[in-house]
Amino acid sequence: MEEKFDPLVAEWLSFVNNPNFNLVEKCLKFAQILEYPDLDVDEYVKKINRIGKSLKESISDVKNPTYLISMLNEHLFENLGFSGDDDDYYNPKNNFLNEVIDKKTGLPITISILYAEIAKFVGLDLKIVGFPSHILVKYNEEMILDPFYDGRLLDVDDLQDILDANYGGQLEFQPEFLDEVKSEQILIRLTRNLKNSYVQSFVYDKALRCVNMVLAIEPESPEDIRDKGIIEERLQNSETALKYLNKYLEINPNAEDVDFILELIRSIKTKN
Repeated sequence: MEEKFDPLVAEWLSFVNNPNFNLVEKCLKFAQILEYPDLDVDEYVKKINRIGKSLKESISDVKNPTYLISMLNEHLFENLGFSGDDDDYYNPKNNFLNEVIDKKTGLPITISILYAEIAKFVGLDLKIVGFPSHILVKYNEEMILDPFYDGRLLDVDDLQDILDANYGGQLEFQPEFLDEVKSEQILIRLTRNLKNSYVQSFVYDKALRCVNMVLAIEPESPEDIRDKGIIEERLQNSETALKYLNKYLEINPNAEDVDFILELIRSIKTKN
């Protein structure tokens, strides 16, 4: 059976590749495609601009980055009440920038995107860091900041603590964990986050759209080829599931989950 063409995935790919839109606009388009078809992207851009302008108006004409970061933290987290969502971390809404702006809470990745954007209004060029399991931001190579926890300043011990909490002590800190990630990789990570949230909620049709959105950008990604096969199986699309599961084994024959994938393939064939 031939796979169905999804015009929204095609629209997403054209938007991601368009240099005329910045990361914030692409995140809002992401929300519009997946959950909020009536979302007014321009209106939310204006909301972010108002936050940034109110920060700029509240500070003196000082260029010291430590002072500016302190004022950014005070403005966003103390005055406006933004925070990371520890209570409902896996809620799919935490992946959508419009929801973060409205309810003032979100994931490390969405809070960091907003944080870095607001920082631009006071001349701070913060870079988003692809730290494993927990997106951070940095100022030059001098300061590592965690917007999920009110913009706190982190040292190497703090970074190892994050890894220990999320990887059970099995992952040691490496300097490259603090490398900047570009917009495309941020969007891929955001989409994978949402895919996982949908899978945990058994919303497989939306999870499938997410994995297709990633594959539109990275068509040879083993992780996403595998996940597409698994999700297609959950949706009872046996032929497509087998196609992607077999492709995963072809490109990644020594994967740790080979036995699971082989058993899933056998199960699909038995049912059919």
